[in-house]
Amino acid sequence: MKASSIGHDFPAGMALVVGASGGIGQAIARRLAVAGCTVVLTYRRGRAAAEACASSIREAGGTAESLHLPLDDPGTVETALRPVAERLGALHTVVYAVGADISMTYVANIDPAEWRQTIDGDLHGFFSITKACLPLMRKAGGASFVAITTAGLDRHPPLDILSTVPKAGIEAVIRGIAREEGRFGIRANSVAPGIVDGGLFDRLRERVTPEFVEAMKRNTALRRFGSLDEIADVAVFLASRQAGYVTGQHLAVDGGYSV
Repeated sequence: MKASSIGHDFPAGMALVVGASGGIGQAIARRLAVAGCTVVLTYRRGRAAAEACASSIREAGGTAESLHLPLDDPGTVETALRPVAERLGALHTVVYAVGADISMTYVANIDPAEWRQTIDGDLHGFFSITKACLPLMRKAGGASFVAITTAGLDRHPPLDILSTVPKAGIEAVIRGIAREEGRFGIRANSVAPGIVDGGLFDRLRERVTPEFVEAMKRNTALRRFGSLDEIADVAVFLASRQAGYVTGQHLAVDGGYSV
């Protein structure tokens, strides 16, 4: 795999992509590998997708492996990650690309059980990753968090509240990490995608009308949806040394949806 122009912008060690069985996570993992990173792709249920992505990276000349990593408990996450970091080197990058498969519904119609399940899986999962990874990132002497959130935090998308609520909590944690961990050389930023072809919306669009999908496209300044690679490029930039003086930032990559 030929290194890209930013290959020198990552130190030795490993990059962790959490939620790498999804479309955005896989695209980011591939971009990190092209940049010369050793990539660990984690999954909860999507073993086949994560392993296939890791295999494709290796076939292209990169270094990657997959890891089953439930996020229910910080202690369990730390136990799973510690030996991986000891074997592959310092943990210099963590990308959190977990996305819940949610119902598209209005606030008034949210099922309380699904509300709790979504918060547990996404927001509490991010907390588990944070607790487990910060000690490893401090030990590395500097590192970068990148959380994939949603442009729905800048402009409310009807029916998508189950996505925006946990991502708002994640954004708050990102800002906390940026403010509190900067003294250890740890940066933290978020990428807020709009609607992306090949991402979670491919599943969600089956639950809404074609008219709703077209309205979302018209509400985007560029009149189109984004691509996985467009999100991945921004995430890898923020993780790299090219963004070495950028922390605590929320960057919408949404084609102008939030304008």
